Amino acid sequence: MPSLLTRQPALPGAPGYGKSSIGDVLSSAAAVLGVPGYENVLKLPVAPRICVVLVDGLGKSQLKQRASHAPFLRTVVAEDSRGEHPRTLHAAFPSTTATSLTSLGTGVVPGLHGMVGYDVLDPRQDKVVNLLGNWDAGVDPLTWQPYGTVFEKACATVPTTTVSLPHFANSPTTRAALRGGSFRGVQSKSERVEIAAEALAATPTSLVYLYWSELDKAGHAHGVDSPAWERELEELDAGMKRLAAAVPADTLILLTADHGMIDVPRAARIDYSLFPELVDGVRHTAGEPRMVHLYLEADATEESRQQLMAAWLEKFGKQAWVLTREEAIDAGYFGEVRDGVQARIGDVLILAREPIAFYDLRRVRLQAMDVVGQHGSITKTEREVPLLRIPVTAKKAKGKRR
Repeated sequence: MPSLLTRQPALPGAPGYGKSSIGDVLSSAAAVLGVPGYENVLKLPVAPRICVVLVDGLGKSQLKQRASHAPFLRTVVAEDSRGEHPRTLHAAFPSTTATSLTSLGTGVVPGLHGMVGYDVLDPRQDKVVNLLGNWDAGVDPLTWQPYGTVFEKACATVPTTTVSLPHFANSPTTRAALRGGSFRGVQSKSERVEIAAEALAATPTSLVYLYWSELDKAGHAHGVDSPAWERELEELDAGMKRLAAAVPADTLILLTADHGMIDVPRAARIDYSLFPELVDGVRHTAGEPRMVHLYLEADATEESRQQLMAAWLEKFGKQAWVLTREEAIDAGYFGEVRDGVQARIGDVLILAREPIAFYDLRRVRLQAMDVVGQHGSITKTEREVPLLRIPVTAKKAKGKRR
């Protein structure tokens, strides 16, 4: 049976795994610091101390469009012409926090680490489980994601510190994606900057990971085209300026993000469960509103899958790509896929192409449709994130005397 992809606009290429993706940042940093088993694929400059700042929800296009609200980072972008490192990275696929953070933390692709969505099917339990803030009691993070993290491997070579929000200290997502090293939990953004600088100064060599969550929250609640999002960008800009002035002079500061974001109008937030032909033969629905996983009944035939896909194309083919699990895997979207992970991916995937979002209100609360800024798909806006090398403005190293 011919692929229905021939009736659709061309799919974007796969993320640049192993070359220019979010999963290459910490692993390249570890290589610079002499951690065995890693390669500096991003061609980062040599430095004894590295601080990786992960800004949740900062797409490259949003930073460019709102550059007037980030004068310090705007200058960094304009002046960063040194070195061979790429200035643009790809988020993992789907372009969502659970997936990208795990690629960042492990250095492996989604098809290997298995965090293939915000929520996905657990075939063992035959139920949809959440992989971010509401883990299922029946899912062990270390079994679900068995690969060792960069932090676990690095801490034998160099002091490693995570600076993040307190409630992430021992969360299932942290255990799955970012376990290892020491953890400093701080609520205040300014204190997070101070603690990161202190950790960098405490030893002659160090690897520090600083997580900045507030921009993503503002985007979800108000949209990237909102004063609230712009205020948070201004806070980030000021925070990075303070960080650059506080760290030792021999520190390499790298700022990146896990995904971009696109605003979805209220009228384009669709409850697809209202259309019987879009859920006919579907046993489970999961994923992001902009990257839906549809899992078919066990006795479904290929003909029934093609009928389901045709129904989606008939109704939303001008606004989304519709493809099979196998087509997504063949396209390289998940990278290499190990045994046990394939069944976590939907039989049919709906990838939003235009500003639209798809909900199954039989499964999620009505309040979920209040979200303005969204992500998950493979559009340029959602998957392209910056890699900024922030120059240090400190006058001298502040490490302990040897």
